[in-house]
Amino acid sequence: MCGRNNKQSEAEEMGIYLTDQLMKIQVVNDVNKDFVIEALRSIAELITYGDQHDANFFESGSLIYALFIHYLFSNEHINFLITYPFDFRNEELLSYYISFLRAISGKLNKNTISLLVKTEKEEIVSFPLYVEAIRFAFHEEGMIRTAVRALTLNIYHVGDVYVNKYIASTPHDAYFVNFVKFFREHCISLNGLISPTTENQGPESTSTILSAVDEIEDNLYYLSDVVSAGIPDVGTLITDSMLKLLVFPLLLPSLRIEVSNGMKFSSVTSLYLLVCMLRILKIKDLANTVAAALICSIDTLLPSSDAKVNGFKDDHDETHESHVDDENTSENLVSSSLVVAIPSLSTSSSVQHKCWGSASVLRDALISYITSGDDTQVVGSLSVLATFLQTKELDESMLDALGILPQRKQHKKLLLKALVGEDSGEEQLFASKNCTSKDGELNVYLQRLKVLDALISLFCRTNISAETLWDGGWLLRQLLPYSDTEFTSHHLQSLKDSLKKCCSQLVVEERGSWPDLLIQVICDEWRKCKRAIEASSPRKEPKSILFPTKKSSTCEVMPIESSFAAGEIMYERVKVFVLLHELQIFSTGRSLPDQPPILPPADFPEISRAKSAGLNIIGPKLSTELNLVDAVPCRIAFERGKERHFSFLAISMGTSGWIILAEELPQKPRYGTVRVVAPLSGCNPRIDERHLRWLHLRIRPSTLPLTETAKNAANLKLRSKSLVDGRWTLAFKDEASCQSALNMINEEIDLQCNEVERRLKPLISEEM
Repeated sequence: MCGRNNKQSEAEEMGIYLTDQLMKIQVVNDVNKDFVIEALRSIAELITYGDQHDANFFESGSLIYALFIHYLFSNEHINFLITYPFDFRNEELLSYYISFLRAISGKLNKNTISLLVKTEKEEIVSFPLYVEAIRFAFHEEGMIRTAVRALTLNIYHVGDVYVNKYIASTPHDAYFVNFVKFFREHCISLNGLISPTTENQGPESTSTILSAVDEIEDNLYYLSDVVSAGIPDVGTLITDSMLKLLVFPLLLPSLRIEVSNGMKFSSVTSLYLLVCMLRILKIKDLANTVAAALICSIDTLLPSSDAKVNGFKDDHDETHESHVDDENTSENLVSSSLVVAIPSLSTSSSVQHKCWGSASVLRDALISYITSGDDTQVVGSLSVLATFLQTKELDESMLDALGILPQRKQHKKLLLKALVGEDSGEEQLFASKNCTSKDGELNVYLQRLKVLDALISLFCRTNISAETLWDGGWLLRQLLPYSDTEFTSHHLQSLKDSLKKCCSQLVVEERGSWPDLLIQVICDEWRKCKRAIEASSPRKEPKSILFPTKKSSTCEVMPIESSFAAGEIMYERVKVFVLLHELQIFSTGRSLPDQPPILPPADFPEISRAKSAGLNIIGPKLSTELNLVDAVPCRIAFERGKERHFSFLAISMGTSGWIILAEELPQKPRYGTVRVVAPLSGCNPRIDERHLRWLHLRIRPSTLPLTETAKNAANLKLRSKSLVDGRWTLAFKDEASCQSALNMINEEIDLQCNEVERRLKPLISEEM
């Protein structure tokens, strides 16, 4: 240990000596160039030795490291290389150059950064590393853009006051505006991919959209990192640019108007981008301004005053106006003649938009999407409201005006008012020039009721997917976490009527193609739904807005008689039933149980075909020996020209059932070995009309291979060839044997379905 410390000490002393000698050389010439080269070589060897033999040798805290870095950064050596007019038409050279700049930025701190700037009168007048790097900020090569962003963040997070002032000054502040413009172009490109003509995307277009989404979200995360550096004015500049260049001219108008020019933005794209911006860019002014725009008139920002909500008619004819008030700079919100003060673009003053409370077009557009839009619009609107609810930067007054202030916060607000005895500061946010505080409270209550009405209406819709309805269930639980006081009798009756319809559909499923899986699916989805609607945050990423799970139209992909189509319908019905059942429990003020009220399995009957065959509770397995006392001989060809003889059995045990083909044992008459097993449910037995000794069966799989992605129509189209039911034709020795086999199947199916009905009776009958 002592020897190693001595070597380390000697190396450091040598390095310090050589560095000190190099720093004395101001100009490299023919006289000293050999010494400079040899000194640099020796230092490189010392650093290599230290890096290999001592992990602490090359750390930034070591003296030799600091001196080496100081030599490189001083005397304009680095700046000379940075500003040298390289021919960047050579792509490889550009790549090396950008990597070089990024490596330098990684060594910056408050001490070293001062060596790379030029100052005059304590003001920075030149910073080549930054200026030259941002020239390539929007290069077509992604790796170069990434390197430049990493470099800029390294500079921003140094925290040097003078450097920050330089970055935020003209003309260098144009970088942030240009970045927002660059981001806007990506948004426009994404919008071109999300068009009505690409509604049913294939794998290639889906991949293209996902790539565009990744780029957009990467850009936003970069801007978020920039803002987190805390450079004065940069956050405001980014906020103003996002509002002026994207939010006001493109995103918000698309939620309410039909634009005839070439800049039409899809409402779905806009909803996605708004959610992304609010979730990733944690900027208070941005969140509150967007929220204010949803509850205020933005006619002054729109191309036409007689605009229509995107796909929905605007019933309000009020005129609106805006004015500048330099004296009032606080965010201010009022109901009825609602006034909101938002940060003025590029100034420190405020712009007040006069609002009209209940006639808030954009807010009403979101509500209209929930009550009348398609799956995509519903998901987008729910996501926007959920995002506002989760945005900590948003003032509670904004949530209240939007009608989505959670009930627990409403109670807190009322308690505060009762304790104070007068209108609190928060109450003043809803004080109008032309209305009393009670009028303001009434208007806010009506907005909450409007949102609640929309959600209840959503749960009653039959053309919306269960996945989307679950999103609405989460939002409802967030708004009303522990009480039924907000539900009207109309709400309760609407939920009850919808649940009754779902119960009727579930009764059909008890005798459908998948009764053997029905109870398990109900239990699984019950747990998933409870977990989803009681979660503290939405379960989906913003990109889910662009790829919603739409209401299944399986018949467009597979024939309606397909068991897979029936299985999809069953899953969908169960998910809707489970949601409505849990909402019904919740609406009465009860807590949700972990499991639905389902009866346990019945005891194994003493008299049954299963008992006669000698089956145990596990059921038939291949090569299991069976008693063939009830079996019917038959023939079937699984391959052309290769007919085989079997004994046919249909057997049920509880909610399970099987079709069994067994080979009789020559040495043990009336006993056989199981060779083929298929599900009894969904076999749809049918005797051939022309050949009365032939029995046709549909053979579905034992499980249903449904996943979230498989429910997407585009994916189902790709998988439709593999999702094909088996078809058996059994030939019996005579018509009586064929009829006997059919009767056996129907009897066992009936027993199986009766057991499913018995176990589900407590769950369904109470709602019928």
